[in-house]
Amino acid sequence: MTTPTNPIRRSTRSALAAALLAAAIAWTGPAVFTQDAVSCDGTTCTVTGMITTDTTFMAANTYVLSGAVFVEEPAVLTIEAGTEIVGESATNGTLVIAQGAQIRANGTADAPIVMTSDQEAGSRARGDWGGLIINGRAPLNIPGGVGEGEGDTGSYGGDNPLDDSGHLYYVRVEFAGTEFSPDNELNGIAFQGVGSRTEVDHVMVKFNKDDGLEFFGGTVAVKHVICFGIADDSFDWTDGWQGKGQFMIALQSGDDADQGIEADNNADNNNLEPRSNPLLYNLTLIGDPDSDEGDESDIGMLLREGTAATIRNFIVMGFKEAAVDIDHEATFTQIDDGMLTLGSGIVYNNCSVEGCDGQFMTDDDDMAASMTTAQFVMYSPYVSIEDPMLMDPYDLDDPDFTPEDDSPAVNGLVRPSLPPYDGFFDVANFIGAVGPHDHGDGEDHTAWWEGWTDFSLN
Repeated sequence: MTTPTNPIRRSTRSALAAALLAAAIAWTGPAVFTQDAVSCDGTTCTVTGMITTDTTFMAANTYVLSGAVFVEEPAVLTIEAGTEIVGESATNGTLVIAQGAQIRANGTADAPIVMTSDQEAGSRARGDWGGLIINGRAPLNIPGGVGEGEGDTGSYGGDNPLDDSGHLYYVRVEFAGTEFSPDNELNGIAFQGVGSRTEVDHVMVKFNKDDGLEFFGGTVAVKHVICFGIADDSFDWTDGWQGKGQFMIALQSGDDADQGIEADNNADNNNLEPRSNPLLYNLTLIGDPDSDEGDESDIGMLLREGTAATIRNFIVMGFKEAAVDIDHEATFTQIDDGMLTLGSGIVYNNCSVEGCDGQFMTDDDDMAASMTTAQFVMYSPYVSIEDPMLMDPYDLDDPDFTPEDDSPAVNGLVRPSLPPYDGFFDVANFIGAVGPHDHGDGEDHTAWWEGWTDFSLN
């Protein structure tokens, strides 16, 4: 793996940004605009070092991230609808929103914001560039309460659960996840100690080398999010995430994939507080059940290391090893205490490979627990093993997650759970992340993922 050519330790960033700024000002050629670390030649803008004042990325331009770009407190980075941001492969281009700074990504369904690789279409791949990292000041459960991001991506964590890092509306992050060293890769979007006033709605992470969306503590909530073709876990949380989620889709490709959800509290001490305890409604987790693309795509939900959670209205299908796997005594303690609960779900067509032991798993070391994973899932209210009858969920080119008219996800055979009426959750009387096209009101309802997403493979 090539060593990044742009060092991003804080001790060197100021000098680097100042040098680049001075060089840009001294250059006397035509059509160059410079503001902080942004320099434009025509409609191509190179972004390097630190952004320290309020800055707008405009849709008329393409922005190239050269090395790690930090938006520093108190700067606000505003991104217009339809803007393309490109991560430079040669320098591991990465966008980091530091504590106290904000990103205001204002995409729309007709004009999403796209953060993608600098390689030509057809040659793009997972890990071409870094990804998006957002650092906030919401609580974590790691000792000292402050973490340091992977790849020197800054400090995060604090004591403000209401912290506001801005918003992401209609954003796609593609082909990211630079590997700095073995087991040290960046996520598509890393929410690191991000607070609940940060808004995330209609976001797609596609073909990332590491996890799609990962939550390191914090309280941020997400809605209408899709992870597609992720090489590691589609959704991952750890270190005390206490946020929310609704309408969440994972679609995996068997060439490289792990879990639909990998959920931890804290690996070093499974009982640290605040405990990971998200509230999640309306999930559709789709594995890759055959071996046409490859032999990976393991477990739908891996719940471990003492995590708590409330998970409702879910579909888990097509994973090669299991629908649900619960590990570690501390996690089963959360079940006994009523802090880890599943309900209103459908599992189907998991455990599809030879030698698989069943749709539900528990590590041998955890067999002293009060119940097995299978008992826990099947004793959960309104959980059923049957075909959810989705239109075309396994199509990697043009998937359709909509349930058919007589699907148990919409016909009442599996009773949905109503989410809290708290201003965040929508009423959704169906199982999974997508309801029927016909809502019974005589109007045409386009599925929420259509129009702004992209399922092309490279």
